[in-house]
Amino acid sequence: MIEFKDITIQDKDIITSYTLNSRRRNCDLSFSNLCSWRFLYQTKYAIIDGFLILKFWVEGEPAYMMPIGHGDLKATVKLMIADACASGSKFRLLGVSSFMKADLEEHLPGVFEFTSDRDYTDYIYARTDLATLKGKKFQSKRNHINKFKNTYPNYTYSELRTEHIPECLALEEEWCRANNCDQNVGMGSEREALIYALNHYGELGLNGGILHVDGKIAAFTFGMPINQTHFGVHIEKADTNIEGAYTMINYEFANQIPEKYEFINREEDLGLEGLRKAKLSYHPVMLLEKHMACLKENPCEMIKW
Repeated sequence: MIEFKDITIQDKDIITSYTLNSRRRNCDLSFSNLCSWRFLYQTKYAIIDGFLILKFWVEGEPAYMMPIGHGDLKATVKLMIADACASGSKFRLLGVSSFMKADLEEHLPGVFEFTSDRDYTDYIYARTDLATLKGKKFQSKRNHINKFKNTYPNYTYSELRTEHIPECLALEEEWCRANNCDQNVGMGSEREALIYALNHYGELGLNGGILHVDGKIAAFTFGMPINQTHFGVHIEKADTNIEGAYTMINYEFANQIPEKYEFINREEDLGLEGLRKAKLSYHPVMLLEKHMACLKENPCEMIKW
């Protein structure tokens, strides 16, 4: 079996040495997401023959991410399959985008079958689109921005720093009460990941923004790079009593993200109708479809490739 290690904050440099230099742009591969959600997925990693291997558990069953790095992909995937067989589990790869699918088909033709779920598609935007809101398609967004500025002329926006964490946590608690987080397993899990990320904000290397109206927090957001060209926005929370707060924090943060990041990944909609409508309204340049790859046959029965 592969010797996996639990992911900790101390592993940030070794893990990002692979992810930040990869073509992979899945939101799942942000170090903050890997670390903040480990309580739910028991996320582990291993370094094997030039590849970063990620293993986690979904509904009690193990799953893996596509190896990240350079080397013999076929040999590495076969080691991962052997690891699954050793624990009596089926082998599956999650988060397989189209070019990863092509890599698997090239190195292991006909071995996998692929399925996808629209609810877990990533929304990817051009950073300049979100930072400028230029063009007819963004007219309504510009109207929201102008209305917010006219309604709250004394608003302030600044970079999110550690001294802001207590008020962010307070807004998150208020938001959860209003949205009944304790009655929704998904919201409860998101809350636990968010609280962990805020409490380890500096150590994780997060970058965020905070919006104030009349001196009181109105919204906050944060994220971190996924690779050298894609920045992931993980969280966006706002006081829903302040009209336009979501639009404003989105716009301001897009202008804060360094220009080297051409694209912004704003993650999935999880099948939530309102969230899907909101994400589509910002006109993504790509909907990153992610597949689950499963073996067509049982490799533990002497399958030959």
